[in-house]
Amino acid sequence: MDDNLTAVLIVIASILGVVCLRYLKLKSSTAGQMSAQEAQALEQMSQIAQRLEQRVTTLEQILDAEVPSWRSNPANFARQAGRV
Repeated sequence: MDDNLTAVLIVIASILGVVCLRYLKLKSSTAGQMSAQEAQALEQMSQIAQRLEQRVTTLEQILDAEVPSWRSNPANFARQAGRV
């Protein structure tokens, strides 16, 4: 009876092993792929980042025109603006 139980346990363990290996293989093959929702969200975030970058560039151009020395010493700019 112990031999039968051992044989059944070996069969069950081998089936579980095969299932686990296939799952891990499937998981690793799809790990580098994005879903459609993830790709869309990434595209939206990229567009937002580009708009923010354009805004920062515009603000820097305005500051360069109005306070040419703001890049060399930001603390002086804060004092000139009356913040400190």
